Amino acid sequence: VHLVESGGGLVQAGGSLRLSCAASGFSFDDYAMGWFRQAPGKEREGISCISSRDGDTYYADSVKGRFTMSSDNAKNTVYLQMNRLKPEDTAVYYCAVEIKGWCFPLLPKRYDDWGQGTQVTVSS
Repeated sequence: VHLVESGGGLVQAGGSLRLSCAASGFSFDDYAMGWFRQAPGKEREGISCISSRDGDTYYADSVKGRFTMSSDNAKNTVYLQMNRLKPEDTAVYYCAVEIKGWCFPLLPKRYDDWGQGTQVTVSS
């Protein structure tokens, strides 16, 4: 299993970024894919997930209505479209896979493999 995130960068508040997570070594069909983030001095938090079990997409309240997670199974890639970014969205963003196919609990300890992370910095 190999996950590679890309698309991070520096953006002004109110701007947008799209993160990508390219996966290899497995198929999305049976697993759950999650996006997490970790700000300096804070714990890693789950912000979005797509479950292969029920096909639903979930969002944390902090990003609901601003972020959209999607997947392209043909490319084995998941995306996180982030709109109306805020300075408090500044963090390292990670994608992760949960091999049983369930998103919840959306906790880092439940997820089996991780990408290296990509930095997102939102300036005020």
